[in-house]
Amino acid sequence: MSMVETIYMPSENGIRGKTKKLNGMQNGSKFSNGCHKQSKQPEDPDLEKAWEKDFCESFEETPMLAAISTYIGYLILVAVGHVREFLKSIGLGVVKCVAEPKIPGFVPLYQTWESFYSWYVYRRIQDCFCRPVSSVPGAKMVVMDRESSDNRWSFQYTGGQTTVLNFGSYNYLGFSQNSGPCAEEVEETIRRYGVSVCGSRQELGYLDLHKQMDNLVADYLGVEDAYTVPMGFATNSMNIPTLVGKGCLILSDELNHASLILGCRLSGAKIKTFKHNCMKDLEKKLREAIVDKQPRTHRPWKKILIVVEGVYSMEGSIVKLPEVLRLKKKYKAYLYLDEAHSIGAIGPHGKGVVDYFGLNPRDIDIMMGTFTKSFGAVGGYIGGSKDLVNHLRLYSHSAIYSSSMAPGVAQQILSSMKIMLGRDGTREGEKRIQQLKWNTRYFRRRLQEMGFILYGNKDSPVVPLLMFMPSKIAKFSRESLKRGMGVVVVGFPATPMTKCRARFCLSASHTKEMLDQALQITSDIGDMLAIKYSKAAPPSYSEQDVPLIEDEEEKKEVS
Repeated sequence: MSMVETIYMPSENGIRGKTKKLNGMQNGSKFSNGCHKQSKQPEDPDLEKAWEKDFCESFEETPMLAAISTYIGYLILVAVGHVREFLKSIGLGVVKCVAEPKIPGFVPLYQTWESFYSWYVYRRIQDCFCRPVSSVPGAKMVVMDRESSDNRWSFQYTGGQTTVLNFGSYNYLGFSQNSGPCAEEVEETIRRYGVSVCGSRQELGYLDLHKQMDNLVADYLGVEDAYTVPMGFATNSMNIPTLVGKGCLILSDELNHASLILGCRLSGAKIKTFKHNCMKDLEKKLREAIVDKQPRTHRPWKKILIVVEGVYSMEGSIVKLPEVLRLKKKYKAYLYLDEAHSIGAIGPHGKGVVDYFGLNPRDIDIMMGTFTKSFGAVGGYIGGSKDLVNHLRLYSHSAIYSSSMAPGVAQQILSSMKIMLGRDGTREGEKRIQQLKWNTRYFRRRLQEMGFILYGNKDSPVVPLLMFMPSKIAKFSRESLKRGMGVVVVGFPATPMTKCRARFCLSASHTKEMLDQALQITSDIGDMLAIKYSKAAPPSYSEQDVPLIEDEEEKKEVS
């Protein structure tokens, strides 16, 4: 019998507190004035927990039969792979890939278990990944047809194309398009500035566009200042080492993104992980860090940095930010919040998880996010105090060694963000936010009513649908493409072995007709593959709670 864990948490109305500057000792060590701000904690415990009433997340356990079948399937695949590897070693098998030459006296340099897994497991379903797309990733996309004549060791294009519904791209607000006001302004900017800058921020690569973008991002986030980076992955990996180092402690959620993990490792700080979204485990780690201090020397940690994400892209869950903030203030730690998947996607004003809970953005020490998912661009940002941002501009590797953001990309960010703030004179931004929220709740509710196991929060536009077995994710992907729907499927090692899944990414550009068509396709394939495993009760939330802005109101000016 399957079990369901349901957590009730944040609404869009939360706690706002006055800010005050905290001077003196931080985690047993002094820090500079003006770099760390705290807000007064509410005295009323009922007010402190008000966000829990409208917060709903579900994580249904893997059915026992599905787990056993999945393990058996992987064992068979690995066993067959070893047999083929043996046949290859005696000259009978063929592997159509670059193999590392065997040098006497040397261990293999790069041929590892990953090579074995790629050849004999991943290759079997390789056609489900890396499909070439020849259009913008809007509500629909055009996929280039390809075929393989050698058991998927290689592919050839057939010359044909297939138009499908796009449920695989991060396009939360629907700005990934090549027409409209954003595209027109980008084209004009390219004619004026060119396609590239060819210089870093510190070497004549900082234009007036970048200054406008930094100021607008800071205004959008509600912080003192912001710093933009041309690559989202590098925003984490290149800036975390600038903030912490040897003698510091990082407490990282176990499901954090690879860019956060790499940044933490490059910093040289001590890293400890805590269970995903588990505040009891986080508090336990904080207490141990303060009591036990550094190993061997038992000196206090120079800094303690809590690293979390707003929306977790593989689980669809939302961080319990009010609880994290409470612990951060209680134990005098710093907080690094990655809003790559939450900025623009959630909150009554589309300003991310801080907006979703109604919190003060200046309570967050380091606010990070990207422009890839919601704004139809590339790159990332870090927002916070002026002291923090100035420090990054001077010492971050991304400011010194990489070229600044391309002018066309900067203009796309400026144009889309102004629409979201209503500075274009319309309610288009507000309409997109509400439409995305409606689409998310409607799509999630219908899938759960059909009997599928879904992970995540009711307001998360990332919708993981659990299928467990690798053979089923391959069949699901192929059948979806055949029926006119493009969706991402994910398996081991990107997920735990028994939690293979399809991941739907919803967009404000999806219409109800598109959602209904995708739901019908998913239901039909679900019946074919017998993946409607859920035993949970029907969801209690509804999309009817989300008021949509009518089209005729769209043209009205913002009063």
